[in-house]
Amino acid sequence: MRKFIITLLLFVAIGASAQCPLENKAFSSGEYLSYNLYFNWKFVWVKVGTASLSTVSTTYQGKSAYRTSLITRSNGKLDNVYAIRDTLTGYVTTTLSPLYFRKGAREGNRYTVDEVWYSYPNGKCNVKMHRKRHDNTHNRSEKTVSECVYDMLNIFSRARSFNSSGWKKGHTIKFNVADGNGVTTGILKYEGTEVVKGENGVKYRCLKLAYSEWSDRKKKYKQYGSFFVTDDANHVPIRLDITLSVGDAKAYVSTMKGLRNPTSCIVK
Repeated sequence: MRKFIITLLLFVAIGASAQCPLENKAFSSGEYLSYNLYFNWKFVWVKVGTASLSTVSTTYQGKSAYRTSLITRSNGKLDNVYAIRDTLTGYVTTTLSPLYFRKGAREGNRYTVDEVWYSYPNGKCNVKMHRKRHDNTHNRSEKTVSECVYDMLNIFSRARSFNSSGWKKGHTIKFNVADGNGVTTGILKYEGTEVVKGENGVKYRCLKLAYSEWSDRKKKYKQYGSFFVTDDANHVPIRLDITLSVGDAKAYVSTMKGLRNPTSCIVK
């Protein structure tokens, strides 16, 4: 399920400053998105769960911020094969710089907790990372870099405000992603536009993007799937095609509430 979450969230470009402040143009407090999850079971696509993503205005350490929550839950059809109970929480500044991230995840018979804390000393990005493993052991690490660093949830809040109008097919972006176990490298490749129908019955013109992540074991990038985001100012993920360790999965948007901008990409 980790790859599903990453591909949902990593619509991104990297800036020059480590803190990377950016004007929020894509979402407002009160936005709510929900998804239906499907798994390919013996050549038949079966609904196996749901996911929801919500954003609200709040404070973090006394300063104004946004809090985003992502909750994924599998149903009984998938629980017998690979149970999923993920709850993610992320805080960003009002200018979309990451502040804190937590992921509590039951995936299969394992439960882990990841945490990342961000600070920005001397124009750099410092990340403190912690992972509590299923066997109750802990891993702690810290890294300071000159480039921007994100996590698999806060990147979504930031990346939705990027302008993709200058992208051409084949355009590739490399970026840093932190979790409780360290910092990894991902690649996003733009593959053009397609019309995609959501679970709500609406057709949208979407940007198609493929996500790959560096594998230390194989010493190369491995593609984990493709996803489709609205070709408008909201950049809402409409469909995801994901390769999991137990097979192929898809996610379709079912509800979109409280969007900041008009959905100008609807196809009649």
